[in-house]
Formats: sequence, structure tokens, C-alpha cells
Amino acid sequence: MNLPETLLITGVVTALSMVVVWLVSLALHNASIVDPFWGTGFTIVAWTAFIAAGDRGAHDLLLALLVTLWGIRLSGHLLWRSIGKEEDYRYQAFRRRWGSRFWIVSLVTVFLLQGVLLWIVSLPVQVAMLAPGEIGLLSAIGIAVWGIGLSFEAIGDWQLARFKSNPDNRDQVMDRGLWRYTRHPNYFGDFCVWWGIFIAALDPSGTAWTVIGPMLMSWLLIRVSGVATLEKTIAKRRPGYEGYAARTNAFFPGPPRPE
Repeated sequence: MNLPETLLITGVVTALSMVVVWLVSLALHNASIVDPFWGTGFTIVAWTAFIAAGDRGAHDLLLALLVTLWGIRLSGHLLWRSIGKEEDYRYQAFRRRWGSRFWIVSLVTVFLLQGVLLWIVSLPVQVAMLAPGEIGLLSAIGIAVWGIGLSFEAIGDWQLARFKSNPDNRDQVMDRGLWRYTRHPNYFGDFCVWWGIFIAALDPSGTAWTVIGPMLMSWLLIRVSGVATLEKTIAKRRPGYEGYAARTNAFFPGPPRPE
């Protein structure tokens, strides 16, 4: 199967998956379910490309597994965090803005849009599935970067969950563990994961142009739905956050600065 055919298949599967999740959101009256599905969506794309590739090898399996381990962990964490909670405030704001039309507007502006984004970010994996390649030096480097990212994300999430589980920490700023060195270790982890996957995908020839995938993820994490969105309001909700921000890097880890 050639590249256009594979990309068409993964695109259709992604769109159908998002429509299914959208239908479930209508039944639950909760658009927040799109967030836990984010990691699973990447996993679906990776395995769809793996199956569509036909002539599969160890390198293809490696890429699919890297995406799966990251995606399932992320989806599981977000699902666990959302159990028993109401719809996220972002989607509540969209619902108020669009009123009775939200049900159909959300299909395009929430679900299909996220499907397009994850499909583009997944391009390194999709393209590499069709190129002859072996597990070589670039794969090893990519795995190392991916491992750093997954560790930052998983450990950061665990540390934050443990911090929040203590009632004494209510409305306090988490500035311990990895959070001492970056205000968003989970986002930095996502950043490393997808740059690592891109590097690992470079072992087959002709995949360098798919750098648009990790570049898009980086832009989303830093400028759009990640750091930029969260930092707009967090200082108002967390006393002491301004001092924390003054001494701690926003994204890339570094030693704390004196206030």
C-alpha cells in the first residue's frame, strides 16, 4: 500500500473514531471525554498504519509500541482523573457560548479538530511504517528521548496527584519533585515523547519532512492548549503562584532561580 492510501485510511479511521466519541459525549452530556481519548486516538492511528503497511518489520512494531505505551498511560491517567467530576470548564464555556447549537458545533470545533491535530502529529509514525528501516542508532536515540519524556510525564503526574490527595495542600502550589525544576513537567514530557518518536522514525529514509508532527505538538503544548492556556488563570486560583513562576522555568527544566 502506498503513502496516499495509508494516510487516507488512517484519516478515515481517525474521523470515525472521533464521531463515535462525539456521539458518546452527547449521550453523557459531557464533551470532556475527548481529553482521555486523546492518547488512545494516537494509538489507533499507529496500529491502523501498522496494519495498512502490510510488509511490517521490527522497526514498525517498535514505533507502534512507543505510541501505545505513551497513549494508554495518558488516557488511563486522564480517565482516572475525570471520574466523578463534571464537564471541564472549557467545554462548559463553549456550551454556554453556542447554546442549543453546541451539539453540532462541538463535532467540528472539539472532536474532529482534535482528530486532525493528532493525525498530523502522528505523521512520523504513519510515514515510517511504509519505509524500509531497521532499529539502528537513531532508533536508540529516539527511545532514550522518548523514555525521558515518558518519565517526566508519568512521574510528574504521580507527584501532582499525590500532592493533591493531601487536604492540607488545597489551593497550594506544587513546587516539589520535578515541579521544582519546571512548572509543567507533564507537558515537557509530551514534548520529549513526540520528538523521540520522530527521531526513532528517521531510521527509514525519506521521513525527515514529517518533522511537522513534533513541531505541531510543541506549538500546541507551549502556545495553545498547554502552558499558555493554563497560565492565563492559574495565578488567580493559586496563591503564591507568581513567586513560584518567578523562580521556576515555565517549560524546559532548569535549576530554581532566587526570588
